[in-house]
Amino acid sequence: MSERRAAPTVGQVVLGRRLQELRETAGLKREEAARVLRVAPATVRRMEMAEVALKIPYVQVLLTTYGVADEEMAAFIGLAEEANRPGWWQRFHDVLPEWFSMHVSLEGAAQLIRSYEPHFIPGLLQTEEYARAVLEAGTVGQTGPESIERHVALRMNRQELLTRENAPHLWVIMDETALRRPVSIDSKVMRDQIDRLLEAVEHDHITLQVAEFENGPHPGTYTSFALFRFAEPELPDMVYSEYVTGALYLDSRAEVALHLEVLDHMSAHAASAQRTKEILQEFRTSF
Repeated sequence: MSERRAAPTVGQVVLGRRLQELRETAGLKREEAARVLRVAPATVRRMEMAEVALKIPYVQVLLTTYGVADEEMAAFIGLAEEANRPGWWQRFHDVLPEWFSMHVSLEGAAQLIRSYEPHFIPGLLQTEEYARAVLEAGTVGQTGPESIERHVALRMNRQELLTRENAPHLWVIMDETALRRPVSIDSKVMRDQIDRLLEAVEHDHITLQVAEFENGPHPGTYTSFALFRFAEPELPDMVYSEYVTGALYLDSRAEVALHLEVLDHMSAHAASAQRTKEILQEFRTSF
């Protein structure tokens, strides 16, 4: 049986979907592919759904069965070997919940990240001191000082994707609550955080909008969520929605379309990017 992973990498998700497409193009059912491998049909399903690592000997047999040419097969095997390598975030396995591992993988592979944050500054834009204050308040449960520092380090590592050469476009709608909610008795924490936001919005690949109180309620009031869009055609848009003990990953067209509609509605009613800069500057003077 193929080796289980705590959470799939995006590469495994893409290749799993590609394996399914190749099988269907070859006109084979999962049961037929399983007979070739001499495994249960569930094993083929788990490979295609990226619930297990891609076992290279199995992949080679399947690609041969599906009639894939040698050159394409070699390229696929190379990608599978790369996809099976643990992501950088695996070194934080001691503090990274399984349900959040996929989120880190998705945001690292996304071409566009659109999100709504009703309570705090988005994690990808937090300063180290702001992140530490939020985590010390117990937002990830009961943790000791060492665990909090590991969480802070993970959050800072995640932010490196915004400074890489092929950085995704980050488009965040943040509720005014996030600017008004104190996270520390030290006003410098919030002052430095707003400076960080003012610096971030000067980059072309970062768009920040504030949903002001005066605009009233909006469709996204219920909870925070993020929508990921990828360059790979095998990957559909995905929505991530978090709750107290886990998260939902949605990729059905209907659900994704509804979340996209909500984001578009909120974006049309939230402060523009230019107005948001002015709001940040106004808040900056109050700390």
